[in-house]
Amino acid sequence: MLAWPAPLLPTLPGPGPVLRLYDTARGEVAATHPGTVARMYVCGITPYDATHLGHAATYLAFDLVNRVWRDAGHAVHYVQNVTDVDDPLLERAQRDGEDWVVLGMRETALFREDMTALRVLPPDDYVGAVESVPRIVAHVETLLDEGLAYVLDDGTGDVYHDVAQAPGFGSESGYDEATMLRLSAERGGDPDRPGKRNRLDPVLWRARRPGEPSWPGPRGIDGRPGWHIECATIALETIGTGFDVQGGGSDLVFPHHEFSAVHAEALTAVATGVKQPFARAYVHAAMIGLDGEKMSKSRGNLVFVSKLRGEGVDPMAIRLALLAGHYRTDRAWTPALLADAERRLDTWRRAVARDAGAPAAPVLQGLRERLADDLDTPAAIALVDAWAARTLAAGSGRDTGDEQEDCAPTVVADAVDALLGVTVDAGTRR
Repeated sequence: MLAWPAPLLPTLPGPGPVLRLYDTARGEVAATHPGTVARMYVCGITPYDATHLGHAATYLAFDLVNRVWRDAGHAVHYVQNVTDVDDPLLERAQRDGEDWVVLGMRETALFREDMTALRVLPPDDYVGAVESVPRIVAHVETLLDEGLAYVLDDGTGDVYHDVAQAPGFGSESGYDEATMLRLSAERGGDPDRPGKRNRLDPVLWRARRPGEPSWPGPRGIDGRPGWHIECATIALETIGTGFDVQGGGSDLVFPHHEFSAVHAEALTAVATGVKQPFARAYVHAAMIGLDGEKMSKSRGNLVFVSKLRGEGVDPMAIRLALLAGHYRTDRAWTPALLADAERRLDTWRRAVARDAGAPAAPVLQGLRERLADDLDTPAAIALVDAWAARTLAAGSGRDTGDEQEDCAPTVVADAVDALLGVTVDAGTRR
């Protein structure tokens, strides 16, 4: 599957510092220690509707991870999936009388357009569930062969993973059983289904139902893959196990990331004889709300990136508005937030259009330090705000006593572009 075009990144002088991120599994901010190549897997969309601002905020957070790692001198191997066959997609297609393939392709194309407009760095591997089915089937067969999975004894042919045989189950989320059962029921699981060995056992393979797409499956059971084994398979087939960051929204902590790890770690143990962690850190972006509720398709309270773009809103203002809050803080989208971002963008652009400005080196250093500290975008933005205010207050001249090369607004423009992903269009100087 094709991703979207990559924006050009300015080259900044010297390397940035080590990136520290909050690891959900450990419950603390810790340094990341990638090798020469940093590896990251971020869970992608289920393409049954357009990209809303909750999606955008999540992908912007991990875009910053990508940018900070690159600035620190790492190459980055970034993988993202597309869940292009799943219940929500099939249900929406049936509701609207549309082919599910066409619906998925259209919404994926719109997602690419939104990511391009927001200047999100594309994944190196952009992989759909449908194209991964043969590898998923092989993995489910392995789990069945090893006695780690079972076919439900109710005549359906559905296959489940036996979590009782998963050492460390629950360590990624840290939730107790009651919380896991509640979230499983809310987020696509079936804890009350009769015949399961454990109420929390996740489905690996859903046998064919009338009117649903299906593929040849394990044990000759036609059907389609479960959600969690999809991501486990794609990650294992692209960047392997023990990668640096597993990313996504906070609603993926459980069940999705927990069960993806269960599947992948079981498969790795079978292949190598050693239990290895699926990811070295689990990092989650908070939710974006509207009118006091989480923005979600089920609530119907969505603000779409494409709609804002269609109304003439500068994508860089959308990006700045979403970065104005910390990625781990649930926050609301409001017209005032967007208006503030539009004013900020205009101010930054007027400042970088000057022939000279306030000293630029401290801005570059400060941006690097603040973003490396668990992506502290509010502090990073405040730093640029202060520089812009000082530059505009100084008039057309440069600060007395400053070296000319340290007062070039282009240095700040490049830093904001490379690190925050915001183009401020220096263009013609004045």
